[in-house]
Amino acid sequence: MKAYALTDIGRIRSINQDALFSSTEPVGPLPSLFIVADGMGGHKAGDFASRYLVEHLASCIRASRARGTAAVLREAIDAVNGELYRLACDREELSGMGTTLVAAVVEQDTLTVANVGDSRLYLIERSGIRQVTRDHSFVEEMVSRGQMKRESREYRNQKNIITRAVGIGSHVEADFFEIPLSPGSYILLCSDGLTNMVDNATIFRLVLLPGPLEERARALTREANQNGGRDNIAVVLVDPQISEVRR
Repeated sequence: MKAYALTDIGRIRSINQDALFSSTEPVGPLPSLFIVADGMGGHKAGDFASRYLVEHLASCIRASRARGTAAVLREAIDAVNGELYRLACDREELSGMGTTLVAAVVEQDTLTVANVGDSRLYLIERSGIRQVTRDHSFVEEMVSRGQMKRESREYRNQKNIITRAVGIGSHVEADFFEIPLSPGSYILLCSDGLTNMVDNATIFRLVLLPGPLEERARALTREANQNGGRDNIAVVLVDPQISEVRR
């Protein structure tokens, strides 16, 4: 397995509120771990929330005795959510902070995903690109109710309003997905600083370019910046290297 992770401040923001973690080696009971978090809150609070989540989620996972990948992730997410919420209640400068989360674990030919908020995970194969996660956002809820059309002007104007985040309440509900992986597939975790600037067709094309993962990950961030770079950009690109023999 190979992976490359990078984050870019973009062209508008003065501080980077995106944070990430990438390990192709075991983290506690998990055989691998990849995380993207996009903080929200005051100038410092969003930065604090995303970095705290990434660092402490990995620490909780290392100490976990839970059984099963989803159970380990759920336990760690619940623990860190409680810690962030208490900090936000106790410290005025952190009041209102929160962060999105998308986390992934590759175990042989199975991908386990957890997400809260609108940071995304895509599965990219030669046959196409598929968004595995579902955005926890106001506009997606309106679309699901038939009250808004996706990519309408109204949708674009309110796309940044999320309905779930880690740290904004005493309890958080994460969505979990378990996906079989096929040979030649790639996994992309990213913040909305990428997806708001680069469409799925371009993401698909850039991920399948020849060359090292680093070059393709940098091509994604470069494209987001060329299209305006209105937000921080976080990218974790994973090649799980699933073989036909293993399957």
